[in-house]
Amino acid sequence: HPDRNPGDKKSEDKFTEATEAYQVLADQAKRQVYDQYGHEGLNNQGLGGFSSSGFGDIFEDIFEDFFGGSPRRPNRAQRGSDLATAVEVTFEEAAFGVEKTLEVRREENCGHCKGEGAKPGTSRKTCSTCHGAGQVMASSGFFSISRACPKCHGQGSMIEHPCPDCRGLGRVAATRKLQAKIPAGVDTGVRMRVAGEGEAGTRGGPRGDLYVEIHLKEHEVFGREGEDLICQVPISLVQAALGCEVQVPTLKGMTSLKIPAGTQTGKTFRLKGKGFPSLRGAGIGDQELRVFVKTPTNLTAKQIELLRQFENK
Repeated sequence: HPDRNPGDKKSEDKFTEATEAYQVLADQAKRQVYDQYGHEGLNNQGLGGFSSSGFGDIFEDIFEDFFGGSPRRPNRAQRGSDLATAVEVTFEEAAFGVEKTLEVRREENCGHCKGEGAKPGTSRKTCSTCHGAGQVMASSGFFSISRACPKCHGQGSMIEHPCPDCRGLGRVAATRKLQAKIPAGVDTGVRMRVAGEGEAGTRGGPRGDLYVEIHLKEHEVFGREGEDLICQVPISLVQAALGCEVQVPTLKGMTSLKIPAGTQTGKTFRLKGKGFPSLRGAGIGDQELRVFVKTPTNLTAKQIELLRQFENK
């Protein structure tokens, strides 16, 4: 550190390099330029060097990154935590979209104290230890580092008369019913973000978000491969040999399918636009019909004889 080694040009140069490296890592634009063109690329685009804000700000940023926040701004509003929940949808709901009612357990602002934490009619008092700063100085060798005030825990103020409903926390747990619109085309693993439906913030901060993870319920008839709907079509040996017309299920009801004579097991037919819509807006998938020929069982003696005659011809 240059303050530890006054007049030492080598020490100052090393600290300058470390500072510049941090700023490159912390800035996405600088990092992309450096990855492609190296240090010269930064200089050519006017991105080299470090901020004139000084070494103190750099250290503050580093400590904030590693230790989860700076106590320099007491009483600041904080965003509420994000929440996650899961919802199960059927194939039909996934194909056409649906609105679901979700029950979410989350922290809400206390209605009695309006989220302040103090008993109505009272207010917070400035912390006598940090005098409202929310931080105290701790020295170690030549370093002096700010840390959260141990008395008010970085708040800068204290509650002498807590709200009886929330016990001074400003928030209470509650279960809420929410309506979530599930778009057509979702599949298992898709995570939807519902903005502003997470936990309440503190000190007037905004709510977090709610993330809804989709689980596609198994269907007794259909399967799914991407945007395509998969369906097995069983036909008899005679139908496969002579051809036929059969009724097959789709997500919108039954439809007719012509099976040509001589169809073999594994033959596939496609119904255009009968699958799932793409979440990316890239059209609608197809329904794939996979034929398999059922082998007859429990044959009568006459049927067995007829089959043997057929095989010998």
